[in-house]
Amino acid sequence: MHQVLRKSSTDKSIMGVCGGIAEYFGISSFAVRLILILLSPANLLIYIILASTMSESPKSLY
Repeated sequence: MHQVLRKSSTDKSIMGVCGGIAEYFGISSFAVRLILILLSPANLLIYIILASTMSESPKSLY
């Protein structure tokens, strides 16, 4: 099955961007958040761009 990069509907702290990236790559969302915080202040701009351009994941019934 082809997986699409989307915001997470279940693993979200702010907008679900880090949770969506973690689900896409199959890694911990904590690791994605930690990398985002530690790498550079420019990541805030990248996060804002991703939050506005990534599509929402479909709502689950569970």
